[in-house]
Amino acid sequence: MEKIKTQEGSTSGKRAPPCGSWLRGMGEKKARKLKRKTLIQKMLELMNIQLALKMILKITKMTLRFVMEMMIALTSWNQKRKSKSFLWPERRRYRRFRKPLMQKTKGSASCPADCLRSQMKTVPLPEPLYVEFSLILQQPHAVRRVGLRPLSKSRTRSTKLLRLIDLDFSFTFSLLDLPPVNEYDMYIRNFGKKNTKQAYVQYNEDNVDRDIQTEEIETRGVWTQHPGEGTAVSGGSMSGDPCDVAAAPKVDTPRLSSFLRAACQVIAVLLEEDRVGAEPSWGPRTQDSTLHISDNSSQLNTSLPFLQNRKVSCLCASQVQRQTVVSVHGPPGAAAAPVLDCRYVLCVWDIWQPSGPQKVLICESKVTCCCFSPFKAFLLFAGTVHGSVLVWDLREDSRIHHYVKLGNCFWTFRTATFSTDGILTSVNHRSPVQAIEPISTSVYKKQSFVLSPFSTQEEMSGLSFHIASLDESGVLNVWVVVELPKADIAGSVSDLGLIPGGRIKLVHSAVIQLSDSLSHKGCEFWGATRTLNVKFLPSDPSHFIVGTDVGLISHGTRQDLRVSPKLYKAQQPGMRPVQVNVIDFSPFGEPVFLAGCSDGSIRLHQLTSECPLLQWDSSTNGHAVTGLHWSLTRPAMFLAQDDMSCIYIWDLLESDLGPVAKQLISPDRLVAMTVVGEAEKASGSFLALVLARASGSVDVQYLKRAWAAPVGDELRKLRLLFQEAL
Repeated sequence: MEKIKTQEGSTSGKRAPPCGSWLRGMGEKKARKLKRKTLIQKMLELMNIQLALKMILKITKMTLRFVMEMMIALTSWNQKRKSKSFLWPERRRYRRFRKPLMQKTKGSASCPADCLRSQMKTVPLPEPLYVEFSLILQQPHAVRRVGLRPLSKSRTRSTKLLRLIDLDFSFTFSLLDLPPVNEYDMYIRNFGKKNTKQAYVQYNEDNVDRDIQTEEIETRGVWTQHPGEGTAVSGGSMSGDPCDVAAAPKVDTPRLSSFLRAACQVIAVLLEEDRVGAEPSWGPRTQDSTLHISDNSSQLNTSLPFLQNRKVSCLCASQVQRQTVVSVHGPPGAAAAPVLDCRYVLCVWDIWQPSGPQKVLICESKVTCCCFSPFKAFLLFAGTVHGSVLVWDLREDSRIHHYVKLGNCFWTFRTATFSTDGILTSVNHRSPVQAIEPISTSVYKKQSFVLSPFSTQEEMSGLSFHIASLDESGVLNVWVVVELPKADIAGSVSDLGLIPGGRIKLVHSAVIQLSDSLSHKGCEFWGATRTLNVKFLPSDPSHFIVGTDVGLISHGTRQDLRVSPKLYKAQQPGMRPVQVNVIDFSPFGEPVFLAGCSDGSIRLHQLTSECPLLQWDSSTNGHAVTGLHWSLTRPAMFLAQDDMSCIYIWDLLESDLGPVAKQLISPDRLVAMTVVGEAEKASGSFLALVLARASGSVDVQYLKRAWAAPVGDELRKLRLLFQEAL
């Protein structure tokens, strides 16, 4: 104690350095500590052991408190030095760690900044504080982060322990064991039953030999296979000589079938010509019946037993196979076979084989209109006066239809493959069907001339299309043609309109009410407007035009879009009680169409104009136009027919004021007319009229070469004519 006092006395007279003021506090604390130790020694001498232990605990607490005070003193010392570390907050954020020697410290009143800077450079850092691990656990978190020695020891210890730890992989097992499937199990899985297995046992009980006295018969086993698979189609030699095995010849089946179809067609035409030359009984005066507008003619054999006393009401030609024509014959005037009484007959003809129809169809209702399929002529559609739509599949086997023996030969009369009569009452027509048309973009495309009308290639394509049927009340129904994958000879439970064994049916797609678009203000005097015919635009089948009985032609779309113009009118203003009987689009891609009316006028319209480009009012002397057809070989030529059995030929390049030729049909009055022709080759093109007479006969008139042969640059001249008319 005296030594401490002398030290204090020696230092009290001197001025302590500004930076060492904290050393005086440390001397006082040491003096206090010495006083406490002396007190403890005296108390241990006076007190017993129990009191001594209590005093030890209290001294321990005091020691810990002393340690804490020392740490607080060190912390305050660091703050005075303003050492910037990650524990010092500044502006509510923690600065990154920097070395204390690199930080600047501001000066104070007792020590200028230069002095502090010099002392910071000269005075070394204090030694790190070594504290026991038990004491560090009781220190605050911030203080424990300063001591790095325990952390490094624990990390070293963990590294040594990890080297001693090892995993044992002695026990392994598989989650899935799936062996490969052999060929036999795969065969049983695909073709056998799942709950059975095949097993076989081989034994030799059937190998029994017996001694006989007769001589053995020499035998030889042969085999054959049809159709052949591979190179060997037959064999069976006992010696196994490879020369005894017949090899299958290499045959190009599609090429062979195509050749046979063409050859058979040529042979049939030649036989037809020989028959006509030998027995012209059904075609008398063929040369005498040739008209002045034609070079030659032929007559279809309508003197067959089932066609006698039947009048022709309608003619229709295929749009892709121009040699194919269908004729609709009414009921007979006298009793015939029971299966044909009171029934209408439809005959499919090939004009190159006029001796007889290719197919004969029957229908119980009156047929008002008909058309072929737009791609290949193996489907025939018809509309009836009762509002039903019928379809015939000409590819069907004749054995599922009626056989009737008339005269010395049997005839097959085909009933409709599918009919909407009585089954689709919610969507079916309730008025007579006035027109039925195919909907296809390739209807008017040029097709190659196919000799056989029902070839295998044709039968495999052309079923992805729609047809449209129009009745006189303004209801336009759109049907989808569907081909079933397999025919059922027992019939269908769901498709009641399908014949047993048939594969073609119709599915209703959409309905368009045209009466709303045709109703206008001020037209109440005319009553309900009747629709008479419909045609679809060849380049865009979504657009269609409809002829009415008030002289107007309606324009619409299947998607119910706005079109312009909505109506095509005549040159005369207002509405008139005039029926638009026939409409026909140009088959050469021009956006024009012809319209024939009941007042004898013929109008040439352009799609973009409401008024006609050209109109002829007195070309037929006021007689109603009942037929109107564009030429299939010349773009500027068309043919017309009136109700007085007269035919008119128009050539717009020769004269745009009237027809260039006129032909009166008498005494057998003209009932129906259609046009057939082919313009693929300039040297082989032909244009013919198929005419149905009042007596029931049908003849083919081949027009003169001047009207049938194409003219060079005719389409360009026609376009110039249209521009002048505008």
